[in-house]
Amino acid sequence: MSDINSRFEAAVRWAREAGQRTLRYFQSAHLQVERKSDQSPVTIADRDAESFLRERIAADFPDDAIVGEEFSDRAGSSSFRWILDPIDGTKSFIHGVPLYGTLIGVEQDDESRIGVIEIPALDERVYACAGGGAWHQRAARDPEPANVSSVARLDESLLVTSEVQTFTTRGAANVFTQLDQRVRLARTWGDCYGYLLVATGRAEVMIDPLLNVWDAAAVLPVIEEAGGRFTDWRGVRSVRSGDGFGSNGRLHDSVLAVTRAEPPPE
Repeated sequence: MSDINSRFEAAVRWAREAGQRTLRYFQSAHLQVERKSDQSPVTIADRDAESFLRERIAADFPDDAIVGEEFSDRAGSSSFRWILDPIDGTKSFIHGVPLYGTLIGVEQDDESRIGVIEIPALDERVYACAGGGAWHQRAARDPEPANVSSVARLDESLLVTSEVQTFTTRGAANVFTQLDQRVRLARTWGDCYGYLLVATGRAEVMIDPLLNVWDAAAVLPVIEEAGGRFTDWRGVRSVRSGDGFGSNGRLHDSVLAVTRAEPPPE
């Protein structure tokens, strides 16, 4: 088994196992919520799931680097870097809403190669390895190819995002207003679930005005292997720009015509 394939199989398996760990705390009346320095919420479930993933990676791939949302970076000596978000959508999680996920991205030589989006509470996942297509699985059913939609007009599209207020926080409220006026429907079915919707053809655009690398690293290969595009707001294929959006590809330039007018996030 090749180096990339062994990590791909492990990432899919571990994302599911880590996601199952979060369900121990999901919709618990006794869940304690803390606030990080940026005022974003964090729980024991976030830390438990990331600790589990780090332990598995360190045991099976001890030379690989690790970047995660909840703990310090770990340096590595191989060409691989794992990028982890144990609970993407913690605000949904703490309110008992099932549209949160566990994200695992793997880079090789700084290139995004592997992505897994696991939605534990729905028992649904989409995953991809560069050059191998994207795959969608519900519960224990056989995986099926994941493909973006064929919608070619913004006024026939569904746009999703995580939180409208984030556009205002960035000073880009006009971007959401313009897109909202041009699409057929806009909804806040966001965080990584929104990207899963794009990758499986149920939405056409998922957009984030503010985006961390652990939010984006798993998403890029999934969207691309499903036939879509993922870039920052200026059209650069990157997971480190601080913003981003994924689309079915056919509508990407139409969205860029709106987002390119905005300066990068500070």
